[in-house]
Formats: sequence, C-alpha cells, structure tokens
Amino acid sequence: MLRAAVANGTEIGRRAKAIMDRGELVPDDVVNQMVSDRIDQEDCRKGFILDGFPRTVAQAESLTAMLEQRGVKLDAVIELKVDQASLIERMEKRVADTLAAGGTARSDDNRETFARRLDEYRHKAAPLLNYYRRRGELVTIDGMQGMDVVMRDIENVLTT
Repeated sequence: MLRAAVANGTEIGRRAKAIMDRGELVPDDVVNQMVSDRIDQEDCRKGFILDGFPRTVAQAESLTAMLEQRGVKLDAVIELKVDQASLIERMEKRVADTLAAGGTARSDDNRETFARRLDEYRHKAAPLLNYYRRRGELVTIDGMQGMDVVMRDIENVLTT
C-alpha cells in the first residue's frame, strides 16, 4: 500500500517516501488510515492478507479496533523467523536480480538503510509479537526452510 501511494505520487505517498528513504518507519496515523481505507474496498470483503502491518503495538491496537468495528475476526498473525545475515543476503540478491533484469533498485535498497530498518524492526517487533502471543493469534514459521516448505506451512495456518 505504501509503495503504491509512493508510485501514484499522492500527498501521503510523498510523505511516506521521504520517511522510507531515511530508513525509518512511516508514522502509525498515516499507515492506519491507508489500511482502513484499503480493507473497506470490495476485493477485501471475503478476506485479506496484510504483509508488513502492523509493525507497532499502537498499529496492532488500531487494527484490532478497525476489525472489531467491522465485525471481522483476525485469523492469525504469522511471524517468519529468519536470521539477520540471511535477510541482508536476500535483499542484496533481490537488488542484483532486479538490476540484472534491467530494472532499478529502490532508493532504500542499500545495506546501511536495510540494517537500520532491521534494527528498528527488532526494537519494535518484540512488544508487537508479545501482543499477538497474549491474544493467541501469533504463529511462528521457520523462514530458513525451503520456499516450498514455508509456503506449505503458511497455507496450513490460513486453511485451519
């Protein structure tokens, strides 16, 4: 959603781009409004998957309230466990593949910015994971497994 807003050049997209370029997370109020608007769209009526949201306890609480107002129950929150070195390696491979295919790297696709984002994520993720663990909604999947195994594990969570 954020990248779409950036690509569309909306006011909120320009604000988000400047923040993301610094390797920071976009403020909750901006993200919460984008999510609220998005889940109200027709294609979300039968369900939806949020990737990378929520990232803070405040966002999680806002999402819980949004869903309760709509009479929607959260099925699961999936945490993919991957070590930092592997994450950096995967980001660098994605960038290399994009460039090799004639594409361009995003402005925030560099080791330093990515490491800052990972540090900020780790700092904020622990309380967020605890929030969902306490609610009984957290499922952790080993993201170091093969892609097929990870996908199967995710499908099992979503279909049970």
